[in-house]
Amino acid sequence: MSEGGLVGSFIVPVHPHTVLVPEQNEGWQRLRNAFDEAAQRIKDSNADLLVIYSTTWPSIIGHQIQADPNPEWVMVDHDFHDLGSIPYSFNIDSEFAHAWDEANKKRGLKSRTINYTGFPIDVGSVVALKLLNPDNVIPAVIVSSNVYANRSETTVLAKSCLDVIKATGRKAVAITAMSLSNRMFTTAIDPKDDKIHSLKDDEWNRKILEFLGEGRLEDVGQLSRTIHKQIRVQKVVAFKPMWWLAGMNENRNNLTGDVLAYEAIHGAGGAVVHLDPTPSGAGDKEYDEDDVEFFSGERNVLDAEGDAPSFDAQIPEAQQTTTSSGPALWEPTTGESSVNSDAAPKPVGMYPHARRVGDLLYLSGVGPRQPGTNAIPGGPICDDQGAPLNYDIKAQTRAVVDNITRILEEAGGSIDDVLDVTSFLVDMDRDFAGYNEVWADTLGKVGPTRTTLAIRALPTPIAVEMKVIARAPKEN
Repeated sequence: MSEGGLVGSFIVPVHPHTVLVPEQNEGWQRLRNAFDEAAQRIKDSNADLLVIYSTTWPSIIGHQIQADPNPEWVMVDHDFHDLGSIPYSFNIDSEFAHAWDEANKKRGLKSRTINYTGFPIDVGSVVALKLLNPDNVIPAVIVSSNVYANRSETTVLAKSCLDVIKATGRKAVAITAMSLSNRMFTTAIDPKDDKIHSLKDDEWNRKILEFLGEGRLEDVGQLSRTIHKQIRVQKVVAFKPMWWLAGMNENRNNLTGDVLAYEAIHGAGGAVVHLDPTPSGAGDKEYDEDDVEFFSGERNVLDAEGDAPSFDAQIPEAQQTTTSSGPALWEPTTGESSVNSDAAPKPVGMYPHARRVGDLLYLSGVGPRQPGTNAIPGGPICDDQGAPLNYDIKAQTRAVVDNITRILEEAGGSIDDVLDVTSFLVDMDRDFAGYNEVWADTLGKVGPTRTTLAIRALPTPIAVEMKVIARAPKEN
């Protein structure tokens, strides 16, 4: 068997407009046409594997790899549900997924495969596969984007993937499903009025595309740190997928680049870019970091110094505040009917995340705290001395729903299984409207019964907590 390798790389946008309504805006149509051109180039390359790194499939503990050989479902984007639904049935290379999982572990990464009916494929992966592999002929593999991973971890993830590609003789195409700038409009717009949300976003997008057009992928990985300091919304997704793509291309800086399209999608920057492995002669390799082969577990997440990237540096400043006050954290209790998840925050007492009783799952009270850091998205309601702080109830509420989702997925279910919710708000007058808005956009679409109570306080400095009863998935 000949040694495998990459035959091409592509960067594509994640929003569903290019699949569902490209005709509503000339820019969206140009992006759709660029997708079609990219699909033809992939076909002409005789690729036999598509490897997708998707920024719209976030993971907290390690990386997850889709291993269901034929996931089938109907995707409705939670931001743009009004555009319609996208049914899908994908051809996933389950054997490669499991091999990549094992290769990750050999290089010191936390990794697992996902294979159960109804697992929701994220919008970025759905858009990429529907448009780049329209006949579903080329098998694919999808990996999540770990929100904590620094460059070393992301580089090792790419190296372990290349290990399997080379060992199996595959002709692979690496695809990052991502936005450039990702600041979207928060209210509905007329499609004809779409534009990049801000001039600074547009300028940085164009600088990234200038480098990519010259094949200077490694330079983009370096530039991204400057971008995320400059751009107002620092959750810029231009750097983590670029690190992975650079790793997949062995950190080369002289690829042959071709920007097929760049347009706005609801305020965000979307581009279709082709990076061919043919040397362009544009620049020498300028990879100036430790060339790590194995991940040792140090992410510099909590105590990053200098320019070292961290998860805390990617989120808005209001979300970075943590508190040392409050009860100690406990390991969740275990038992035959208990369900616990490493991707959910630790309990503040001796209890499990959830317990299965017959056909039902009973979740302990779920708040917005984040696993690992214990940070509170949107900020805590008070400081360590009890002085009130301004906080974002919408961010807290959405984080609660995300934590509920992780616990249910650990049990083999999904957010769609929720039957009943009791919500607790520490400031009903201030927060009900914002909490209710997020509810409508998330759990409200599922349709559980709900009771909302005003309470004096919660054990940690959070503003909202939810108690959930859900359907338990059928046991095999």
